[in-house]
Amino acid sequence: MANEADFFKNRKYIIGAIILVVALVYVGQLFRLQVIDQSAKSLSTRNVLKTETRFPARGLIYDRNNKLIVYNKAAYDLSVVPREIEPFDTLDLCTTLNITPAKLEERLNAAKRYSRYKQYVILSQLTALDYARLQEKMYRFPGFYVHQRTQRAYNYQNAGHVLGYIGEVNNNDIKLDDYYYQGDYIGKTGIEKTYELALRGTKGKRFLLVNSKGAIKGSYQEGAEDIMPVPGKDLVLSLDIDLQVYGEKLMQNKIGSIVAIEPSTGEILAFISSPEYDPSILVGRKRGENYQA
Repeated sequence: MANEADFFKNRKYIIGAIILVVALVYVGQLFRLQVIDQSAKSLSTRNVLKTETRFPARGLIYDRNNKLIVYNKAAYDLSVVPREIEPFDTLDLCTTLNITPAKLEERLNAAKRYSRYKQYVILSQLTALDYARLQEKMYRFPGFYVHQRTQRAYNYQNAGHVLGYIGEVNNNDIKLDDYYYQGDYIGKTGIEKTYELALRGTKGKRFLLVNSKGAIKGSYQEGAEDIMPVPGKDLVLSLDIDLQVYGEKLMQNKIGSIVAIEPSTGEILAFISSPEYDPSILVGRKRGENYQA
């Protein structure tokens, strides 16, 4: 009987020790998660953070005499996250943006096909005036977001064939280079395409605090974690823009081309192909119409 009593007594101690060990393991794990290991905190933080891409300014283009040919001006893109859309006044939005309800519906359907959870650009290169009209009403359109971008501008209505133009990336561009996402711009022809990697710069990131409904409440850690975008590199061409302008004037109403070369270096001073076009017509919301024309 004594041995049996000792057995139960020892068993009770063993069970108590096991319970104590298990409790210590749980307490230790909780301490590690809450105090030592910050990964759980980061996971929780991500649930109230929103990452916004900050786009770099595209590099400027100068002629051989440092005359500015191509620069940037402010423009804005309107994007949408389909799952965040709530009932809104369609006519009000269309009137503000000067688009038809059919066009808006077409773009919203495209956004839903792309993803219900990701931002999709439904209208690009809004002017500062368009943005000003829209910004006053943004609270009426949940799920819609405006992003500041840059738009190409030109000091000369010349050298369109040489400079080329930029346009929205296509699916193939995105597959070939993970730098690009839907709605980004890329050099399509000419100098803009040839020197795309130098001109495009490096994107940055901005971290924003949002509530459960996705409304922005402010910058995360007052912007301490934000990553600034790096502007693209400027280019200095061998082109003499004054000579280019003169050559295009000579070729008005004619079909043909002129190439002026510096014999000692092989540098191209002028490159005219007539009929020519004003590069500024392939910028902005009417780019598509002008391109077809």
